Amino acid sequence: MSVFLRLTFSPGEVRIAVTQDDKLLDYALWRPAAPDGVGDVYWARIATLAHSMGGAFIDLGTGEQGFLPLSSDVTTHTEGQCLAVQVTRAAQGGKGLRLRKLDTPPSPAPDKPGLLSRGPTPLARLAHIFPDAALVADSPESAALIPPTLQPRRSKGFRPWPEAIAHACAALEEPIVTLPGGMQASITPTPALIAIDMDAPPTTTGWSKQTAQFAANRDALPALLHQIRLRNLSGAILIDPAGLAVRKRQALLEPVKAMLQADPLKPRCLGITGLGLIEMVRARIHPSLPELLNAPHGRALAALRTVLAQHPTATQLRCGLALLGALEADPQAVADCMRLRGKPFTLKLDPSLPDLAWIPQSND
Repeated sequence: MSVFLRLTFSPGEVRIAVTQDDKLLDYALWRPAAPDGVGDVYWARIATLAHSMGGAFIDLGTGEQGFLPLSSDVTTHTEGQCLAVQVTRAAQGGKGLRLRKLDTPPSPAPDKPGLLSRGPTPLARLAHIFPDAALVADSPESAALIPPTLQPRRSKGFRPWPEAIAHACAALEEPIVTLPGGMQASITPTPALIAIDMDAPPTTTGWSKQTAQFAANRDALPALLHQIRLRNLSGAILIDPAGLAVRKRQALLEPVKAMLQADPLKPRCLGITGLGLIEMVRARIHPSLPELLNAPHGRALAALRTVLAQHPTATQLRCGLALLGALEADPQAVADCMRLRGKPFTLKLDPSLPDLAWIPQSND
């Protein structure tokens, strides 16, 4: 019944799977060159007081700004004032960093705004949640990224992911989720909320249709809620159970609320909407897996993985503008890809390609 934190390396990224008996308990992407900033501490300057919003926009000294809620305290601050802040929510969903003010400023105070300390990495966060888990690296590259404080927990040698774990992690990138009892769920992220539609096969139990559908939804919901955690789906989430009358859906609320207690973010189930949807809220802290995968940096890293695995003779990558920008912003990932494949390649802008498209070319 041992728990493991399994690390597998690819250019620019470490995927971390928390497992027990080949069951996936938790999952995270770690991109060393692109931390999401949560937990970072800055000596910062108030750029603009936003009285109508109850807060201020803060210049972090890195070219980035964040929003600091001040509520009734807003009138005691002035533009240009410096203060210590910490990032509490990553930039996501089109919204910037969210900050909180720290009561104790650094001593002595820095001469100008800038980063004071980094927050925990995804590996450090999962190691804290699972304090008894042993760390398993798949390669020297992933082992080298384990900090000294966690090295005593690392198992000797290198081991790839078990096939079942690799399959479960790959499935997290798909919008269709296979659930117990032959059910499926379709996950659709939108700027405002996450919509999840559950579907069930025709009932063959001999029970009445509503009784069978209730049992199917009840039995499938634990796996669906676990998928929400694995994918870090956050904010407003609406779940449409399969084939149940609205009055029958009320009976799903208590089981759902009980299941949510195992989630470290403690999501809240708000009830059933007038349309019969299960309404829940999960705290937005780190970007969701779909957002990480579909952002330009995520698409760029996916391109490098494909080049490494499928294009050993490519000497050039023709890229759309956004993809090229993402690759140039992470030169270490590009260098890792070249080193692992044992052959260099060049990056070239191709204005005829869509922003996130790319085409490998070879001199052969």
